[in-house]
Amino acid sequence: MISIALKKNSKAFIIAIGCYAQVHSQELAYIEGVDLVLGAEEKFKIKDYLQDLSKKDVGEVYSCDIEYVDLYVDSYSRGDRTRAFLKIQEGCDFPCSYCSIPLTRGKSRSDRMQNILKNAKEIAKSGVKEIILTGINVGDYGKFENKKPTHTFFELMESLDKVEQIRRFRISSIEPNLLSDEIIRLVAKSKKFVPHFHIPFQSGSNNILRNMRRRYLRELYAEKVEKIKSFIPEACIGADVIVGFPGESNEHFMKTFHYLNKMDVSYLHIFTFSERENTEAFRMFGLIPQHIRHKRNQILRSLSEIKRHKFYHSQIGTEHTVLFEDENREGFLYGFTDNYIRVKIPCNEAIPNSLQNVKLKTIDTNGIMLIEKI
Repeated sequence: MISIALKKNSKAFIIAIGCYAQVHSQELAYIEGVDLVLGAEEKFKIKDYLQDLSKKDVGEVYSCDIEYVDLYVDSYSRGDRTRAFLKIQEGCDFPCSYCSIPLTRGKSRSDRMQNILKNAKEIAKSGVKEIILTGINVGDYGKFENKKPTHTFFELMESLDKVEQIRRFRISSIEPNLLSDEIIRLVAKSKKFVPHFHIPFQSGSNNILRNMRRRYLRELYAEKVEKIKSFIPEACIGADVIVGFPGESNEHFMKTFHYLNKMDVSYLHIFTFSERENTEAFRMFGLIPQHIRHKRNQILRSLSEIKRHKFYHSQIGTEHTVLFEDENREGFLYGFTDNYIRVKIPCNEAIPNSLQNVKLKTIDTNGIMLIEKI
């Protein structure tokens, strides 16, 4: 990308920012054409570094120790009239053995509740109907500069639930040990928070979970899934899974497979373990060959399709609200139900960027639900 930019303009001033710039700043500085490298906190002060835009022989680096990064900058996405992503939290205090995020994004810190509510109302003015709450670890919301939480994620949800201008709120992802019963009950009774939970799982082996330095065991995960289904039977539940973690034997993997096969989850996001320097897992013994990692990934992808189809099929005949998107695709409008089922309907039967009540009819050959308006 740097090379492409320079081919278009040899005098282009190239700045490298992001997670990689925080961890490998010197490496980036010596890439031909890079003039400036800004770390995790400095990237938000980019205007302060634009006084001299002359090309450099070697990139200048401005990056502080990640331990001292505590700046929080609020943000939300623009441009999509249907839904918006609203950041409420940054960084992570959970040092999982495979993850480099604490090394690149710093400690957990949050936006002030009043500012989040203000941003939600600003988003609503643009016509957006749904807000997705995002962060590195949203369930850990509430920590500020002094590290003493003044509000919990549950309390933030309670306040957002009262924002009249927004019709839907969706939680992007939440750790199982931070998904409290009170959060589940709030979603169950809320008319705004949709019945969709994405909960990282990672492995069905407690030994692997311990080696990953996860903060729960598989029994807790099963307990959370059962709790959700008892309060919200139609809820969609997604799970992240990592395959090929160091030391993951065939027995460990099959525990994951059988556990997920029995679990009432709706779909899987499968990640193949990838070594990250400066993490504990990078130095672990028992690396799994790439071809075995790939095979396990494919097995779980097939399982995910089975789980998704089973969930979709269980919802045929039920009634839900759908948020339709703007784009006309070959005569159809697409959207998602509140419980995250992908649907489509002929364009002349729906209004773009609208919430409409529908009945789920059948699943087409592409795995998309066909519907009829109510």
